[in-house]
Order: sequence, then C-alpha cells, then structure tokens
Amino acid sequence: MCNAARAEKTRFYVAYSVEHYTRGYFMSCSSESFDVVASRYSAHHWSNVPAGLTQMHRVSKPGGLAVFMDVISPGVPLLDTWLQTLELLRDPSHVRNFSQVEWQNMLGSAGFVVCTATTFRLRLEFSSWIERMKTAAAHVAAIRSLQQRAGAEVTEHFAIEADGSFTVDTMLITAQAGN
Repeated sequence: MCNAARAEKTRFYVAYSVEHYTRGYFMSCSSESFDVVASRYSAHHWSNVPAGLTQMHRVSKPGGLAVFMDVISPGVPLLDTWLQTLELLRDPSHVRNFSQVEWQNMLGSAGFVVCTATTFRLRLEFSSWIERMKTAAAHVAAIRSLQQRAGAEVTEHFAIEADGSFTVDTMLITAQAGN
C-alpha cells in the first residue's frame, strides 16, 4: 500500500494498512509520509490499537489529518459487556469497541490532538449484519437468545427490535498529528 501511494507521487496520501502492524508487522512507510491517515470500522479488530495509532502518528506529517470512524462502547459496564459479546459471537476477529473517552485518551497518548468527536446512532439490520460475516447458525442462535433475554436497560439502549435488528453507538473523530 505504501509503495502504491508513493508511486502516485501526489501531494495527498492515505495510509490504511495499520492492521498489519497491530498483528506484528511494522509499517514500512517512512516517517512523516502522509497528509491524511484514516480508519473506517476496522480498529475494533486490531489486536493493539495504541500501537497502531502510534504507527499512524509516526507516518503522519506534522499537522496531518487523522480520521477515525468506528462503533464505540457506550461506556457503561452492562452495555459494554453486552456489545462486546454480540460482536464476538458474530465475528471471532472482533477485539474490542472502545468508548469515546478511551479513543480520545489513546489518540492523545499516540501524539494526536483531537479536533472533533461526533457520535451517531447506527441501526444494524440483523439478517444482513450476520450474513456479512457468515455467522455460524449456533452463534446466530446465541445472539438471538441473548437479545430475547436482555433486560430493559439493554433493550432500550440498543433499541432491540423483534427481528433482532438493533442500534449501536458510532463515532467520527478527527485529530491532528502533533509535532
């Protein structure tokens, strides 16, 4: 990916292969190479988000833009546990959805300065949500069982529908690479 970006010889580059670093690979891009780095709905699969963010900061030019979009934890232990459980049952590559506060702290620790953080609610239609990952029937049954047994706080927060569709919290966060 870095070689492809270099080959373009344009002023603006986007690095989106951080997941390789978080699985034990070092991003081979030169330091301060990119004007923009971004991750869209991938960081919750990284085994080491702080290390990945550090690499993204390393390859960002000073003042460069960083953009992240991901599902976030509601930050309440009950709701967090429920979300992580559904995510893992659906997709065994899931690692963790972080809260907005955790994201802001990790970005700051990596050397980014957070500019904006906007939260959204995203409705997930159940059948297409599980189909995208080819979720095993036993796991689909487990998810539906959990949903049907969820208490009022969980049911209300995630707006669980009769067909299993539900709503999650997401965040778009922008940051600037510090010097």
